[in-house]
Formats: sequence, C-alpha cells, structure tokens
Amino acid sequence: MPDDVFAYSAETQASVDRARQQSIGTLLHRTAQRHPDKIGVIAGERRVTFADFDAAVNRCAAALSDAGLSQGERLALVCHNSWQFGVLNFATARLGVVLVPVNFMLNAEEIAFILEHSGSRAVVTEDSLSGTVQKAIEVAGIDVPIRGWVNLGGTPAADGWTDVDTWIDGDRNPGAPDVHVADDDPLRLMYTSGTESKPKGVLLPSRSLISQYLSCIVDGGMEHDDVEAHSLPMYHCAQLDCFFSVDVYLGATSIILPGADAGTLLATIEREKVTKLFCPPTVWISLLRHPRFDDTDLSSLRKGYYGAAAMPVEVLHELGRRLPDVRFWNFYGQTEMSPLATILRPHEQLERAGSAGRASLNVETRIVDDENTELPRGEVGEIVHRSPHAMLGYYRDEEKTAAAFADGWFHSGDLGVMDDDGYLAVVDRKKDMIKTGGENVASREVEESLYLLEGVAEVAVFGISHPHWIEAVTAVVVPKDGVTLTEDDVNAHAKEKLAGYKRPKYVVFAEELPKNPSGKILKRELRDRHGDLAKND
Repeated sequence: MPDDVFAYSAETQASVDRARQQSIGTLLHRTAQRHPDKIGVIAGERRVTFADFDAAVNRCAAALSDAGLSQGERLALVCHNSWQFGVLNFATARLGVVLVPVNFMLNAEEIAFILEHSGSRAVVTEDSLSGTVQKAIEVAGIDVPIRGWVNLGGTPAADGWTDVDTWIDGDRNPGAPDVHVADDDPLRLMYTSGTESKPKGVLLPSRSLISQYLSCIVDGGMEHDDVEAHSLPMYHCAQLDCFFSVDVYLGATSIILPGADAGTLLATIEREKVTKLFCPPTVWISLLRHPRFDDTDLSSLRKGYYGAAAMPVEVLHELGRRLPDVRFWNFYGQTEMSPLATILRPHEQLERAGSAGRASLNVETRIVDDENTELPRGEVGEIVHRSPHAMLGYYRDEEKTAAAFADGWFHSGDLGVMDDDGYLAVVDRKKDMIKTGGENVASREVEESLYLLEGVAEVAVFGISHPHWIEAVTAVVVPKDGVTLTEDDVNAHAKEKLAGYKRPKYVVFAEELPKNPSGKILKRELRDRHGDLAKND
C-alpha cells in the first residue's frame, strides 16, 4: 500500500480519530442519550437515571482531573460493590486513567504489592477497609497524593482522605473531559489471584473489553430491558465486565448489592422483579438450599448465568427442575480474555451438561500439545484462543507475556478436549491435574461423581503429597443440612463410579468450603489445611 494513502495532516487525523472514538468512557454517555430518564442503577435507597449517572461520572472525572490525575496514571480501588464503584469505573475511563480494582479480601502486604507494582498515584477505599489500605500504603513506601474515601459504614473521611461523594454529588455539570482515548490505550489493570507466585497485572484496553461485551450480548441473549442484580464482587472481571458494564452499554437496569447473601438476593429478585442473574455454582447452590427459596416469588427471573467454576451436573438438573422458566448460560474464560471465551447456550444445557460450550462470537479456540501443535478432536491438551478479547499483556512482565502468547495464540493454562462439533470440555487447570501413581486424574471428574451421592451439598477434590503415590486424591465433602454421611458411604459410592486410581484416598467432612468473594473454592487453602493427612502412611 502506498505510504501516502493516509497521509493526512496531524490536525485532520486528530479530528478523524476523535469522531471515530469508541472507548469505555463513551458507552455510558451514549446510553444516556438514548435512555436519559430510564433508571440505570439501583443501590440501596438510591435510584439513578442514566442521565444522572452520566452527569455524576463527568463530575467525578473533573474532580479527579482537578486533583492532578491524568491520562495513563493508575487509580487503585479497594471497595465493596457500591454506587461509587460504578461511577469510578466510568469516570476513570473518561479520563484515560487506568482503573486497578483490588480484591478487598487481601491483607495489607498483598495490597501493598499491587500498589507498588501498579505505581498507583490514587487510591480509593471504603471506611471499613481504610486501616488495611493505610497500612498497605506505608508498607509499599510509595507516594499516593490522591486518596478517596467511600463512606459505606457511616465513618467520616479520615485526615488526608477526601469523601468520594464530594467528587460525585453536586449541581455543577462540567461536561465530558476533553481526553482522546484510543482503542488500545490501557484502561484497566486487573490482578490475577496469584496461584503460583505474585499476582500478575492484566492490562485491558477498550478494544478488548468492548469486543467482549459484544460477544456477551449476542451469545448471552442480553437486552436493554433486562433488570439484573449484581451481587458478586465488582472488582472481579466476571461481574464487572460480563454483566454490569454490558448492562450500562445496553441501557439495562442494574441493582448493585454489597455481597452475595442468599436471603438478600432472593428478596431483591422478588421486590425488584429481577429478570437476569449471574452466580458462580457455589452461590446458585446457596440459593437452592436457602429455606426461603420455595416461598419466594421468582417468577420474574428469565435468564441465569454461571461461570468461574464448573457447575456440577446434578445441580444443573436441580436448577432446571426448580426454576423451569429460567434459561441458563455457562460462561467460560479468564481475566486475560476480558474474560469471556466460550459459551454454552440454553438449548444445550442438558444435552451437553458439563460442557463449556463453543467459542463465542469474537473468539477462535483450539486445543494444542506442549509444542503448540493443534491436536485432533477428542485429545486432551491446552486450551488456546485468538481474539480481540485478549489482554494487551502482563504489566511490567515481558517474559510471562511472551510465554502466554507463544506461537501467536493466548495460552489459557487450562486443559481441555474438543468434540467433533467444536464443543469444549474443560478437564482441569494444568496445576489442578492430580498425578497419582503415574496416572493423571482430573479433579473435576471425581467431583462430578461424588455429587451424585445423595446427601452431598458441596465437594472439592485435590491432590496432596504422598510418599508412595506422589499425590493422593483427597476429597472434602460438605453434607446437606440434616444429612449424616460417613467415609464408608463416600468410599462405597466412589467404588461404584470410579476406577480405583481415581477414588479418594482421603475423605474429610466439613461444614463449608473456603471460597473467595467470587465464589471460587480455594483449593490452595484446602491443600495447606489437609496436606499432612499422608504423613503417617
């Protein structure tokens, strides 16, 4: 192509770029133009139209700019779900500031690593977390000149902190900030859970996120008249980017809840006539087990979504029986994919129960071996993707970025197998494959088998070190309320369902499984807790 085809003047090119801008920061504004008077957000007693939401974002962006925060700089947000979280998500994007959502369950040292690694010049936290965040700033030893305080618990802002509501509320309307944000300018820095070492910072731009939003909308059956309750942590990409931000993009109504309490969720669905709900399997299970489930009017609910972990097939069947009018989707992916990769649609739920579905609209997926060669259908290998959903890379880590994008594909780290129709079954995380006595055992396969045992509410299967078997299959079982199970019950059931090498060598009973705020079972914690079971063998 000749070099002069696009040889415009800098002024003309700038005008073209501005007219073509499509960034996260513009989505809410365009929705407010289409649906100004529609309720966009419900949070506690607050009900906000899209026009008022848009104006609040502009005020917040202007306040951050006046405080000295500029395009490309980072703002760390340590906060439970709230109206303020929603505003900051879009206010930072309008400035071209990179939002760093932080897991509020982390301790001061863990938060300090994120603050130092991200180089955040601004930190926003809620009152109940302020002590931990203040300590984290001291441990990190960095200068954080801009500090915002979210008053969720009634505690006024401490010295040196500014109440975020003063950024958001007020009568002034400064208009949108005059900042051009390009498609691939970073707007989000999401830190992974750090299963192997320190967490990695995943850089996401508008291009990745909006491409992912479109896949969610088209393949996930999402519409502008949805009413959705958001109860999982918004610091996590699933709730924030598969659901909340998509709802804002479409003009759907979002109900922001502080957490995934089953009783509160059920009451909210009934009161607000919620039509759409995302929960990981653990939260769907908690809803099914809640004593008010059968007495609550859930007739408005039409769409259910699950992900973040595999849905036990027996639980899926139970959901179908007890919520017969709800269509379900399974979303599979990870932070580095913004996060959606594949979808199992409603008409496929029962005939392909346990599957992660097929590649979503803007994704290409295949299975490869350790040499990055595509494997034939039916063979287990690593799941890899090509997609505009994919991250820009790991922040300040070229080595891990190069490894993740080896051979021009994003490597998920998950093991899977694809059938002749292109449906993906996720076998396990590479690190969760149990290698016992020279054989590979997928923890998920054992879990699915144990869920078939009457009286099992939840189960987690993992490997622990063993002097003879190298790793021993171990199961932690949570019985249903009022049910008594014994180790003999579990062993007898496993003997019927599983080959000998796949059966748990250790069975432990517990009242509950440890989970992170996103509902994922913390197998690392279980391994640590029960790692000594084999010491006397």
